[in-house]
Amino acid sequence: MTSAKSARRPHHWRRDLIELAALFTAVAVADAIANLIGHQPDGPYLLVASAVALVATAAFHTWWARRHSHAPPSGEEDSAPGGADAAAHGARDGAPGEARGGGTDGIARTEETTLWRMRTTVHDAPGTLAALCVALAGLRVDILTLGTHPLAQGTVDEFLLRAPASLQARELSREIAAAGGASTWIERADAHDLVDIPARVLSLATRTALDAAELPLALRQLLGRCTIHSLPAVSVAGRPTGESAPVEGVLEETVMRLRDPSGGVISVERPCPPFTPTEFARARALVELDARLGPRLPRGKDVLTLPEGNEITVRRAGGDDLAAARALHDRCSQRTLGLRYHGPVADADRYLDHLLSPRFGRTLAAQTASGKLVALGHLLWDGDETEVALLVEDDWQRRGIGSQLLGRLVALAVEAGCDSVYAVTQSHNTGMVAAMRALELPLDYQIEEGTLVITARLTTDRLTTGGAARPSAPAEGARR
Repeated sequence: MTSAKSARRPHHWRRDLIELAALFTAVAVADAIANLIGHQPDGPYLLVASAVALVATAAFHTWWARRHSHAPPSGEEDSAPGGADAAAHGARDGAPGEARGGGTDGIARTEETTLWRMRTTVHDAPGTLAALCVALAGLRVDILTLGTHPLAQGTVDEFLLRAPASLQARELSREIAAAGGASTWIERADAHDLVDIPARVLSLATRTALDAAELPLALRQLLGRCTIHSLPAVSVAGRPTGESAPVEGVLEETVMRLRDPSGGVISVERPCPPFTPTEFARARALVELDARLGPRLPRGKDVLTLPEGNEITVRRAGGDDLAAARALHDRCSQRTLGLRYHGPVADADRYLDHLLSPRFGRTLAAQTASGKLVALGHLLWDGDETEVALLVEDDWQRRGIGSQLLGRLVALAVEAGCDSVYAVTQSHNTGMVAAMRALELPLDYQIEEGTLVITARLTTDRLTTGGAARPSAPAEGARR
């Protein structure tokens, strides 16, 4: 890095030309004076005195020029980009070649690095956090963010770290333990963890406010890798399940239970690390926001033109569509309902409250111009897995409606961050099998007690090319 002190000044040729002209003028004047004075009686003494004066003046000029040759013009030190303020900012932000770039106390910009999330518990005493920071500095690890959670048994310090790629989690954990950290938990982080926590919470709150089905997804993104179960207060058969939680919720180490605004309990679990009171408070705030806003769905619609020229509208469906969904069941044949639910056909209506609830997933409805529902597509949250299911009215099958719904459901799964989706059907349900194949995604097939389970592994590059959203073979149904 070139400093202001070592930078060369630009050469000014105009100044050199003026100095040369002044020199010639001085020589001409000196010659005229010498000719005039040399003929006087005291002429030689006057010439010697003049020469001494000129030499003294030249020496003083040279000394003055050398003393001030490195001083910048007035105001340059404050305004130049390489001034003191910029140098300090560069050292703080890790300018190349400075404190973080070329020294031994930071990570060189050209060195490969890894992001880590780390949580450790220390005694609540002065100097404990400083000891952790010294240990991290010794490993050339940068602390990007830091959060502290005071607890009864100590203080939990949570870090987002940028470390050299050669540093292993075992070595990092060993050094933290030597510095006083206990119950240390470390896992790889990604660029999403660089987002400021308040900004992330506000973004998740906005998504939850726009769509009630976003609450389980928002909780998962807020709390990291965890399993979320919505436990209804009433079973599908209409019997109380006994699931309940106090308004303020319950926190037990790696499990938190929150009161579901629609009834029942939202259970959040993860193997490690234990939830902190701060995480519990954030999750409870999102659930309270959902309760205050009440039922809500996005209002977006898509109009599709079928091969024969009819137009249908695809939109989100919710509890308000319960009567229309029951009418759809009434128009469907026993075979179609059997392919969809794999159980007693008379119990099909009992599943609708669950299927249309935004707490358990997302539902898409295909609606005719007259307002009649002719198809339903479900994307259901099943713990860590995601299920897709379809029901198309008999008179509207083989027209590509099922494939259109399936493609949109898979796109919603990708948007939610799901790695895969699965459909439960029967081997003779050729419509559903063809629709899953038409996604052009890697598929796994598994037979369970005569039931076919098709799992599609979601790859965003294949979906971007239009494989999942492209109309293809129609689908008749899948079982929940």
